[in-house]
Amino acid sequence: MQLAVCLFKYFPYGGLQRDFLRIALACRARGHRVRVLTLGWTGERPQGLDIEVVAARGLSGPARYRNFCTAVQQRLAQAPADAVVGFNKMPGLDIYYAADPCYAHKARTQRGPLYRLSPRYRHFSHYERAVFAASANTEILMISDLQKPLFQHYYGTPATRFHELPPGIDPSRRATPDAADQRRGLRAEFGIEATQPLLLMIGSGFRTKGLDRVLEGLASLPPALAATRLFVIGQDDPRAFQRLARRLGVGDRVRFFSGRDDVPRFLQGADLLVHPAYSENTGTVLLEALVAGLPVLTTANCGYAGHVARSGGGRVLPDPFRQADFNHALAELLTGDRAVLRRRALDWAGQADIYRLAEQAAVLIERLAPGRERACAS
Repeated sequence: MQLAVCLFKYFPYGGLQRDFLRIALACRARGHRVRVLTLGWTGERPQGLDIEVVAARGLSGPARYRNFCTAVQQRLAQAPADAVVGFNKMPGLDIYYAADPCYAHKARTQRGPLYRLSPRYRHFSHYERAVFAASANTEILMISDLQKPLFQHYYGTPATRFHELPPGIDPSRRATPDAADQRRGLRAEFGIEATQPLLLMIGSGFRTKGLDRVLEGLASLPPALAATRLFVIGQDDPRAFQRLARRLGVGDRVRFFSGRDDVPRFLQGADLLVHPAYSENTGTVLLEALVAGLPVLTTANCGYAGHVARSGGGRVLPDPFRQADFNHALAELLTGDRAVLRRRALDWAGQADIYRLAEQAAVLIERLAPGRERACAS
């Protein structure tokens, strides 16, 4: 089949972007031509994908996205596809991979009423409605059961259009026999003593992931934990959070890194992954930490938080979030027996169905493609 895959922007370290690439390559491995249409591509271009960077200008992000959508529709009119698969919400999709949470719910619960009068709200609510409206035809690949009832509440989306996928954790994140050597090597490289507590936060979009909450928690730790350090890895501007860390008196205990290829070393070198997100459709990093044996502290509004609870490899804080609860749990986990949590996480990782997302998504795309019969006949 001829598949057109739409993505606003690709860069190597985003969770959505990693899912996109693995699914696109899985489709290619099954013999389909995969044509990628994107506003921008940063990083290596893998063989087997036809990548087209679509020039679309605009004075704002929404304006660029509208122009991109128009340009994509023009290109598809000239060279039709058997299925148009989107990794961002936009009109004209046959299949949507639902990596992002419900925008309508976020706009009503995390923004004031004036926000819903803004051009930004009108744009993104229109694009979300184009995918989820009851009258739409877009099939939806769901990676979080947390969001499905929200989409149905706001848009009345028929249940038959939702198709559930298992998580898709990269097996390379699993702990290897040299995990102890990785831990010692990373700590030696960055001057962290063997028993010095090290927190790890991973994710692009520091505000959404709750970095301010983590910094507040770090500053609240008792004197016995005053040596605790925090490493933050992600594609975002850290300056506002560096200023916050300094105001809280922990600026010298926090280090920021841009996206990296050696994340498994950090997962082994740290003592606790912290992820108190404001909004998180899934939270793939939670599972990446668990399969590495790294205990997790997260919040119930993360789509994959249930896996943390079932594994016994960490703590899930209830919604709504309370900073005092996070501070208390952080201190408890740093002084508790993390070896027990590590064993639980690794035991769970050995039997959990959390590795097949890309392959299952490729199968569903084949089955749901509107042009499947036409492609088979040719």
